[in-house]
Amino acid sequence: MSDTFKIEYVKLSDEKTNLITRIKLTAELLEDLFNTVESSRELSLAKTNLEQSIMWATKAIVLFNEKGCSE
Repeated sequence: MSDTFKIEYVKLSDEKTNLITRIKLTAELLEDLFNTVESSRELSLAKTNLEQSIMWATKAIVLFNEKGCSE
């Protein structure tokens, strides 16, 4: 049976955990800058896409090893 839905927990290395943390902290800085802009549909889209980019970056780090192959 394949683990399509990633039921099994993947233990991350300290390096991967630190990378994810750095990405999320950097995203928070960008979100703080976004919050200085007047609210608009475009700003909402920017925030949504920032959240989405962090989600995909995190998934890429969790699912792929250093050689770019799925673990």
